[in-house]
Amino acid sequence: MTPPARRILQLSSDWKWTGPAEPMLELAGALRARGAALWLACPAGPEAAGRSLAGEAAARGLAPALAVAPGRAARPLGDRPDVARLRAFLERHDVGIVHCWHTRDHVLALRAARARRRAGRTAVVRSWRAAEPLPREPWSRWLLGAGADGLLVPSPALAAALAGTGGGRPVAGHFGAVDLARFAPAPPDTELGRSLGLAPGGRVLGVVARVQRHRRFDLLLAAAALLFSRVPEARLVIVGRGTHREELAERPAQALGIADRVLFAGYRDADYPAVLRALDLLAFLVPGSDGTCRAVLEAAACGVPAVTSRRGALPEIVADGETGLVADEAPDALAAAWEALLCDEPRRRAMGAAARRRAEALFTPQRFADTAERLYDAALRRRGAPAQLWSRTSSW
Repeated sequence: MTPPARRILQLSSDWKWTGPAEPMLELAGALRARGAALWLACPAGPEAAGRSLAGEAAARGLAPALAVAPGRAARPLGDRPDVARLRAFLERHDVGIVHCWHTRDHVLALRAARARRRAGRTAVVRSWRAAEPLPREPWSRWLLGAGADGLLVPSPALAAALAGTGGGRPVAGHFGAVDLARFAPAPPDTELGRSLGLAPGGRVLGVVARVQRHRRFDLLLAAAALLFSRVPEARLVIVGRGTHREELAERPAQALGIADRVLFAGYRDADYPAVLRALDLLAFLVPGSDGTCRAVLEAAACGVPAVTSRRGALPEIVADGETGLVADEAPDALAAAWEALLCDEPRRRAMGAAARRRAEALFTPQRFADTAERLYDAALRRRGAPAQLWSRTSSW
């Protein structure tokens, strides 16, 4: 019979293809490849929405086994139908691990698995998506403490800091996961470069981020203006969409007199890895809704070094001076770091090769699954489940 820690329900109450959705599916695919009995429960996306978690999961052979209503906030009365369906699903499939990714699905899981948790038959594991200290409000402290049988965070340093807190529930830190076959070093696509407005032999700095106020586009553009004054042939490519692009990026670039050197690639899908390979260097200042900073991992896998700030897990993801540089959040500091690498091709290439090696060692779905497996075991032991959990042998 399949051990409890290998009977896993991945649960999300967000239908959108954003934030932690892709890491969740990368983990699910890796666990399923190891023989886990794994199911997905999530809302169906609106027909007019385009990409959705359910649609992307189905395309990977992981069509949702259970639909839950969408929503960010837990509803004591309104969630009763979802709780009942979840409870029945857990019993029918004897699910040992419910892995939740948002607050509402965490609350749904606790309500549905109450009796099974008491009996030591199910553990509820929560992913916390930010590599930052946990909220201090009493409700959040309880939910992410005693209300979780295990906590998964996108930062080994944060996991170490949280050890022994929250009533002693186990905490594991992980880097994100990236498809190393899709994101791999390759020569730049010259035709794609021309379509982006890049001249052959230019020095290309790129940023992959949704154009939002908190992503510090003011700092990015101020530093870019300094860079262009020193390296006139450099170009900045902004990859991503956002309803505030004109306000936050286009008009400020014009005001700084650099609009002709700031290129907007928009949102990319099938050719996204090729767009990354068109960059000489990635800039990444502020983590978004995905604390694993997936764009930095993907660039590293493509052999593109990064210059980052010290926010979140970025100083852990980038080995400063080896796979990129970690810089202060000041225009002078950023421009100097960008210039140092853009104008030193041997150093930049060496850092890119080191970034790929680091991706192969640390940013794989298999390593993510290793971390999750150990956490699942610890979470079930905390619930008093039998010790024979993962029977697979490995060199952990």
